[in-house]
Amino acid sequence: MAGRSQSITRLGEALVTQGGLGAMDRAKSLNRMGLDPDFVWDIVVVGGGATGASIALDAASRGYSVALIERSDFGKGTSSRATKLVHGGVRYLAQGNISLVREALKERTLLRQNAPHLVRELSFVVPCKNFFEKCWYRLGFWVYDWLAGASGFHRARGLTSSECLKLAPGLSPQRGRSGVLYSDGQFDDSRLLISILQTATEHGAAVVNYANVEALSKDASGRVHGVLFRDLERGDTYSLKSRCVINATGPFVDEVRRLDSNTNEPMVSASQGVHIVLSRDFLRGDSAVIVPKTSDGRVLFLIPWHDHVVVGTTDTPIERPVEEPRAFKEEIDFLLSTAGQYLMHQPTLADIQSVFTGIRPLVSNKGKGRNTAKLSRDHTIEVTPSGMITITGGKWTTARHMAEDCVNRAASLANLRHSPCITSTLPLHGYRSDKPHDGCNPSLDVYGSDRIALESLAASAPHYGKPLLDDWHQLREAEVVWAVRHEMARTIEDVLARRCRLLFLDTRKAEIAAPAVAEIMARELHRGSDWVDQQLQDFHKLLESYRI
Repeated sequence: MAGRSQSITRLGEALVTQGGLGAMDRAKSLNRMGLDPDFVWDIVVVGGGATGASIALDAASRGYSVALIERSDFGKGTSSRATKLVHGGVRYLAQGNISLVREALKERTLLRQNAPHLVRELSFVVPCKNFFEKCWYRLGFWVYDWLAGASGFHRARGLTSSECLKLAPGLSPQRGRSGVLYSDGQFDDSRLLISILQTATEHGAAVVNYANVEALSKDASGRVHGVLFRDLERGDTYSLKSRCVINATGPFVDEVRRLDSNTNEPMVSASQGVHIVLSRDFLRGDSAVIVPKTSDGRVLFLIPWHDHVVVGTTDTPIERPVEEPRAFKEEIDFLLSTAGQYLMHQPTLADIQSVFTGIRPLVSNKGKGRNTAKLSRDHTIEVTPSGMITITGGKWTTARHMAEDCVNRAASLANLRHSPCITSTLPLHGYRSDKPHDGCNPSLDVYGSDRIALESLAASAPHYGKPLLDDWHQLREAEVVWAVRHEMARTIEDVLARRCRLLFLDTRKAEIAAPAVAEIMARELHRGSDWVDQQLQDFHKLLESYRI
């Protein structure tokens, strides 16, 4: 990598000589963090979701020394439970938040340029009731396209009834009498997160999952100058010194802020968004459908994704964020009812193959009610009197820009040497300049340039290339081995939820695949039968959060 020699830190340089940098390797990252107790990292990032990973990449690619600590798996929370869209946000345009829409549309273009193996263009059919509504939405999407500028995405246009039904087979003829077609981006959220982290490690960042920050260390003047964290696998504790600590824990930022001071007022008004997953039979074709206004004031998407249909999302205020949120009955009923108004066939509870729930870290807006759908998705950066930086809010699409803002603030606060941001033009790990989709097992397209090495691994032994499920050929032993060796997967859930997306697509198939995945992982991680049994117990308990 061209800029690699400039981005490796003093500590990292010694490890390069020893072969210690380049891939996501948990043991090597922990070794780096414990190698020299007197080493002062430029930036320690707490939180391994979209925001934290993007910060780690931005900082490391500028040449700063970076350590990232995540208490569960990377993207365990909100960052793996998005609506799978890279978009400006039609709803925010209707709200008049032009600056957020313009920023997101710019970032949409950059993401597709930097990660074409993970971000693609997706067309959306907007069913319209009448001529007036069609004209109104055409005007709105004209503004949307104008804000996007020369993005490379197709411009919106009107649709006849026959065009609506041809583009979205399964759409109700009564709803598809006319419409508008526009384009946005689609991605695989947790796969993009892994790609960002891989790129960060290639630039010298040390990243570790299943490690919990238990305390912040402060100097005599009360300034935060490091963290104390525990490795949750082995129980070892580590103390890191740092010129700057960034709290990027999404909906859980207030927990870390309380480590700094018990008097800090909460920043987050949490809400949860639920998605249900249906068979592809409900909406065939390659276009999504958007319901521009529902009874709760949000838009609703019906999106083809990994040969299934994702329907979402809701916006329900919750008292406090939890690591494994569950959908409420009324949310499921709302999604089924609304989807049924637009589809030829009414989906029922029995048709739901999986349900996933994410929590939005919306910035609190006290005194203005609990309608979280109307809270801004702009990000907020706070610097406490002790010097800790907290960043929250925002959305997946704008994570790169959020990171740029945050690292700029951190560099100024910590008096780090000036180094400009380069991530707007930085290809992410797996980048391919050629067209990645070859039509043969498209689920492997998410690996980008790694696909060649993955296929080589699959061919290296007969059992590596054999599908773990007879009726689903997207998961082989090779993908499980790859996830452990190169993507820091540590549990069955890591593999089936975030390295492969089977848990999000079909809980029944995920349950069937789990024992084989556990055995493969046990061999790779050198675990015994007790570990396998505990993993299966934990996974079966987790399944209940993804089922009705």
